Amino acid sequence: HVQLVESGGGSVQAGGSLRLSCAASGNIDGSYCMGWFRQAPGMEREGVATIDSGRRTSYRNSVQGRFTISKDNAKNMVYLEMDNLTPEDTATYFCAADDGIECTVIAGEILGMVHWGQGTQVTVS
Repeated sequence: HVQLVESGGGSVQAGGSLRLSCAASGNIDGSYCMGWFRQAPGMEREGVATIDSGRRTSYRNSVQGRFTISKDNAKNMVYLEMDNLTPEDTATYFCAADDGIECTVIAGEILGMVHWGQGTQVTVS
């Protein structure tokens, strides 16, 4: 059983920053692909960023250069640093994990991820 718990969401003005955290527990280790996804009201869920076992990262184009995904295997934590936020970034952000897919945003969107957190709300005004 894998549990993912997100934290760090909130409300921020455009141009501001937030750091999301994801605490992973259970039967999971550094070999997993970890990702952040988001879903705005009335919209499809979309991939934001992924990081693989070798710390290779991928990002959706609209966040490239503004968001940074990282992880701390010793603490079983994954982070998403979000800078220069815009109202278009407003969404519920989900942490996800999978050990069986190509670890990219595109693959995560198409194939889905096995394990999901409950989400944390990010609102940019």
